[in-house]
Amino acid sequence: MNKQEVYDYLTENNIEFEVTEHKAVYNMAELEDVQFPYPEFIAKNLFIRDDKKRNYYLITVKGDKRVDLMSFRQSYGTRPLTLASEDDLFAMLGLKAGSVTPLGLLNDNEHSVKLFIDSDFFTEPYIIGVHPNENTATVWLSPVDLVKILTEHGAVVEKVKI
Repeated sequence: MNKQEVYDYLTENNIEFEVTEHKAVYNMAELEDVQFPYPEFIAKNLFIRDDKKRNYYLITVKGDKRVDLMSFRQSYGTRPLTLASEDDLFAMLGLKAGSVTPLGLLNDNEHSVKLFIDSDFFTEPYIIGVHPNENTATVWLSPVDLVKILTEHGAVVEKVKI
């Protein structure tokens, strides 16, 4: 799905959302120049894999958090972890570097990527900001609605404390 197809999908599934269009951004530091309505709820996403390239994961946390892959591995019983390649990102989620988002799981028809989403998003006011499969906009929606559409699509989602 491209950006417009994501918007259409959300609308067809009766998901309330807002959109902030902005310049293309490729990392969290580049977001500092963009004015957002809910800056504290912007998601940072890490697309990772285990050392055998058998298991792929997307870790989604609030933008100000740091993810320690060693601690994550110990907490969730995975093999050693590393960032996945841009080729894997495109092959599995149809995304380019800088556009990593949980909404990319809507492109994962094999359901081969597991999402770990930080439980901190599931508190008042229940907002998460993610790319709509392109890094030129941020979609603001309820994390509950996000998990709902992803699990209905067949994605495996686990809410975790990071």
